Amino acid sequence: MSDAQPVHGTAPDFQELLPEFERLCRIVAKLRSPEGCPWDRQQTMKTIKPYTLEETYELLEAIDSDDSAAIQEELGDVLLQVVLDSQIAADERRFELTAVVRQIADKMVRRHPHVFGDVEAATTEDVRRNWIVLKQQEKPTRTSQLEGIPVALPELARAARITARAAAVGYDFPDRRMLFDKLKEELAELSHELFGSADIPEVAATVDAVRVPDQPISDLATRERAESELGDVLFVLANVGRRWGINPEEALRKSNAKFTRRFQAIEAAMKAVGQDMQDASLIEMEEAYQAAKSKEKRTQP
Repeated sequence: MSDAQPVHGTAPDFQELLPEFERLCRIVAKLRSPEGCPWDRQQTMKTIKPYTLEETYELLEAIDSDDSAAIQEELGDVLLQVVLDSQIAADERRFELTAVVRQIADKMVRRHPHVFGDVEAATTEDVRRNWIVLKQQEKPTRTSQLEGIPVALPELARAARITARAAAVGYDFPDRRMLFDKLKEELAELSHELFGSADIPEVAATVDAVRVPDQPISDLATRERAESELGDVLFVLANVGRRWGINPEEALRKSNAKFTRRFQAIEAAMKAVGQDMQDASLIEMEEAYQAAKSKEKRTQP
């Protein structure tokens, strides 16, 4: 790309884009043709679903890395999924890519009347309210505010979407800080199922403590109640994230990645001194973990 200062809202150079997009569409069509690739010919929209999900998560990982080359590559892989799914649909005489593009373009214009029409929307909250009204007008047959939330969404993300839909019609805590009282209530109920009391036992968090083996809950009814209470805790946490503008799924994904990096640093530290992880003490591993944590903080901008 040019080193010139970019102008926001500038469309791509269509003289460059359209031939490349046409080339991609023709490549995918060729792969699906009788003279193409046996694997591609066998695919259906259902068989291609796992790859679509995988490519989406790889794109998220590339965005987190802030690596422009990786983001560009993964966006291409996601675009391929759209083109391939549309080609499969065309081969099955269901719809074509042109209709997909036309429909989303129409929807974006329709959902932004403050940009493409004469509706006023001075704030992002105005935009959100307009969006909700327009969606309701487009889906008049829906009998519930919660219809249309994808069941296949990761559950933390789905919890945030569910509570957002409920909040849109006023079913929400008036003050978001009230959620922490709800969290304490749910934690107490979980504690009651796990320990027989709402008071969580206090145990000093020291790495030199004697290891106490985990004991799964043997009683099925108790385990199901505890599972329900743990779900309630996670549901409230997802709601906390939503009220403060934090994506709970993204937050957990980043924490998973952070723990993975630091645990792998422990493995590297043990390997550097010729020690197997199984033979290392918890104290040694924790020291390596904290060293990795400190190093990360020093290198953060």
